[in-house]
Amino acid sequence: MSSDTPAQSTVDSTEPPAGESESALATARRQLTRAASLVDVDPNVVERFLHPDAVHEVTVPIERDDGSVEVFRGFRAQHDSVRGPYKGGIRFHPEVSREESIGLAMWMTWKCAVMDIPFGGAKGGVVVDPKQLSDDERERLTRRFTDEIRNVIGPTTDIPAPDMGTDAETMSWMMDAYSMQEAETIPGVVTGKPPVIGGSEGRAEAPGRSVAIVTREVAEYYDTPLSEATVAVQGFGSVGANAARLLDDWGASVVAVSDVTGAAYDPDGLDTRSIPSHEERPEAVAAHADRTVTNDELLGLDVDVLVPAAVGNAITEANVSDVRADIVVEGANGPVSFAADEILADRGVPVVPDILANAGGVTVSYFEWLQDINRRSWSAERVNEELETEMLAAFEAVTDEFEAGDVTWRDAAYAVALSRIAEAHEARGLWP
Repeated sequence: MSSDTPAQSTVDSTEPPAGESESALATARRQLTRAASLVDVDPNVVERFLHPDAVHEVTVPIERDDGSVEVFRGFRAQHDSVRGPYKGGIRFHPEVSREESIGLAMWMTWKCAVMDIPFGGAKGGVVVDPKQLSDDERERLTRRFTDEIRNVIGPTTDIPAPDMGTDAETMSWMMDAYSMQEAETIPGVVTGKPPVIGGSEGRAEAPGRSVAIVTREVAEYYDTPLSEATVAVQGFGSVGANAARLLDDWGASVVAVSDVTGAAYDPDGLDTRSIPSHEERPEAVAAHADRTVTNDELLGLDVDVLVPAAVGNAITEANVSDVRADIVVEGANGPVSFAADEILADRGVPVVPDILANAGGVTVSYFEWLQDINRRSWSAERVNEELETEMLAAFEAVTDEFEAGDVTWRDAAYAVALSRIAEAHEARGLWP
C-alpha cells in the first residue's frame, strides 16, 4: 500500500545546535535560499522550489528466508519535473527517511539543471541495512518495492538509478519487475543496469570520472597543474576509487585514500590501483597500506585538493578547522555542511559543489536513457568523450558565473541551475 504525503507548508530557517549535523533537506533549502538572493528570479517560483511535487511513502512486506514476514518502509520523493522526467537514485540504507529523500531530490534537480540535462530531481529508497539481507531477500525486497512505486515511475515519468546499498543487479530486478507488470520489456525505466540488458558502458565509473575532470579543471584554474598537485580522497567506493585512480593516471600525487577502516597514507603518493576499492574488496583499504591514518586525520592533511567522497556531513562546523587543503571538491552528496561551507568561504578555500563535481552519474544515466529509448548502444570511448564534453561545458558555465560576481563556486553552480529551472517554470506557467 502507498500514500502520498503533502509537502510541508513551512520552512525551518533555524540553525541546528552547534556541533550537530544538519539534515540534507535543511541544507538544500538553505543553499536554495542563498542562491535565490543572488539571482533575479520570481520569489513565487523560488517558493515552489522549496517543496517537492510529491513524496510517496510505501510499506514493503517481504518473506524472510526463515519464513517470517518483515515489513519495511520505502520512500520516493519527486521534487521538480518542469524540464523533464524525475531522475534520481534508490538507496537501501538504515537512515533513509522522508526528509533525506526530499533534500537529495532537490540536489538532483539542481544537478540536472547545471548539466543542462532534460530531467528533474527525485530520490528514494528503503529503510533497511542491506548487509542484513541474503541475496534472495534483497531481490524480493527490490521487486516488492518496485511494485509498490510502479504507478509513479516510468521511462517518461520518473527514472530510478542505483545509489547507496544498491547496484546494477538491483536495477536489473527493478527493470524486470516493472516490465513484467507492463507486459513488455522497458529498459528505460531505470538506469545503471548491466550493459547486456540496456545499461551503458562507463555508467558505474561516471561519477568518479566527473569528479576527476572537475578536480583537474579547478586545480588548473588556480594555477596548480595535476602534475604538481597532491590529493587526498575520503571514501574509496565507486566515486572515490575511480576519481583517485584517474587523477593518479593523469599525474596527480594521490597521498591518501580511505574507507571505514581507515586511510592508506603515503606523502610520496600511493599506487591507487594496488589498493582494492569497496566494490572489489569491502573494508580492505587499511589492510593494504604500509602506513595508515584515521579518516579524521585524512581530512586534516596538508594537500592541494581534498575530495570528500564518502558520506554527507563529513566536514561540519565541529571539524572544519582541521581542514588544511587549498581546494575542496565534493565527491559525495552534501559532504560539507552549510556552516562549514561558510567557514571555508571566509577562509578563502574554494569548495566545488557536488551538483557539478559528481554529476557524471546522472549525465551518463541520461546517455543510457537515450540509448534505451533509441535501442542503440554507445561504445565506452563515445560515452567518455561525451561526458568530457558535457562536464567541460558545465564547468565553463559555472566558471563564467563565478567570475561575473563576488560569489562562491557553490553559489555560481546554483545560480546557473536556478536560472535555467526558473526560466522553464516561467515559460510553462502555473496550472490551472
